[in-house]
Amino acid sequence: MKFLLLLLLFSTSICFSQTEKTLAPKLKNIEWISGNWKGEAFGGKTEENWSKPSGGSMMATFKLIDKNEVVFYEIEIIREIENSLLLQLKHFGKDLKGWETKDETVDFPLIKLTSTKAIFKGMTFEKVNNNEMNVYVDIKDENGNIENVKFNYKK
Repeated sequence: MKFLLLLLLFSTSICFSQTEKTLAPKLKNIEWISGNWKGEAFGGKTEENWSKPSGGSMMATFKLIDKNEVVFYEIEIIREIENSLLLQLKHFGKDLKGWETKDETVDFPLIKLTSTKAIFKGMTFEKVNNNEMNVYVDIKDENGNIENVKFNYKK
């Protein structure tokens, strides 16, 4: 019985380590993020469109629509920099006026990359399958409290 339990624990740890293998911080390893994604969040509909890697970066646009009206937009990039990946974004109101100052970006440095997850500080992309992904974002409210919000997207 002990042998079976040890064998089960050993095989479970091998399977876990294979699925959680850390990958090199290269755009080719997150190409699965590219595509036209749609979902729901904040009581409205969301769209996020990611390009394939080119020119050392990936680029996305995001918009939130509520009651048939745009609430806000984002422009996002992920780029290879200093042997890592950096996710940067800027927010825009429905009138395309920026939330951040001219030279300011919201930055999310890479923490870890696996075959199914790109974990940035404050934002994680999780591949569910080829046509579905979850994006988890830490959002700070006006009181400084941080809430981790899940965006479920489908192609």
